[in-house]
Amino acid sequence: MARALPDMPMPPTVMVRLIRISAFGLGNFFEPVFRALETSENEFHVMCLLVASEHGRAAPSELSELVGTSRANMTRILDSMLASGWVSRSVDARDGRRHVICITPAGRAKVQEVVPRMIEPLNRAFSGLSASELATLDRLLRKAIVSFDQGARAMSAAA
Repeated sequence: MARALPDMPMPPTVMVRLIRISAFGLGNFFEPVFRALETSENEFHVMCLLVASEHGRAAPSELSELVGTSRANMTRILDSMLASGWVSRSVDARDGRRHVICITPAGRAKVQEVVPRMIEPLNRAFSGLSASELATLDRLLRKAIVSFDQGARAMSAAA
């Protein structure tokens, strides 16, 4: 590729590909785990966020941002979770245009069922990394995410 596209900066180009391949690989690794648990990774993430929140609730837009998915996809995720009885949706008492998503007792029970069954797959997913390597990866990914956000803001401001 370097010969065919000599002006393309190879290190960041390769890094983009490695990150995308890693994300794809994680999805492939965990998809059958969540399927066996009769949920999806995004549904589980939403339930964990709601359980961890102070009052067990959040706005769909907040959940969308925290899960890292589009608002349209979050609507589909929440519709599925509503059908399963894991969350409820109500109109915000202070702003009738907003909805509030709340974890239900069934959702809390689902999280409690899934968490113990996630320990082994999570450990296995990163078993090739030492504790030090995992800490370095964590630090560098967090730094990259900040860089992505700052770069996107700078590009928006320049447009």
